[in-house]
Amino acid sequence: MNVKSVYEISLRNNGDNRGFLTSIETQSDIPIDIKRIFYMHHITHDRGGHAHIDTDQVIIPISGSFKVKVFDGKNEDIYILNDCTKGIYTPRLTFCDLYDFSPDAVCLVLANTHYDMKMSLRTKEDFINYINK
Repeated sequence: MNVKSVYEISLRNNGDNRGFLTSIETQSDIPIDIKRIFYMHHITHDRGGHAHIDTDQVIIPISGSFKVKVFDGKNEDIYILNDCTKGIYTPRLTFCDLYDFSPDAVCLVLANTHYDMKMSLRTKEDFINYINK
C-alpha cells in the first residue's frame, strides 16, 4: 500500500567547522510557493487529523522526531521524521495524522495557501465522503 503523491524531500545542507546551514527555496527545493509558515512545539497531544481541500504542504522535523500517517482515501503510509534536512511533501486532499512526538520535537510546516478552516476536512469520514463525491 502506498500513497504515491506524498514523497520525501531532501533539503540543501551546507556545513563547515562552524556548523550547518540548511536552506529552503520555493520551487527549487520544494514544489510549492510558500504563503504560510507555522511550527508546533512543546507538543503534548497528537496533531493533524484532517485534510486540506486546497493546500499543499511540506512537513519538516526541525528538532526531535515524530510520525506522520498519510491517507489518500484508499492507501496509507507512515513516515518517521527525525532528520532536519529531510521533510515530506503532502499535496492537497491528503489526510494527515501527526503523532508519537519526542519531548523535544519541533514540527515546521510550509504551506502554499493562507489558512482557512472552511477549506479543511476535519474528520476521516468527511474526507472520504468528499473525495468520493
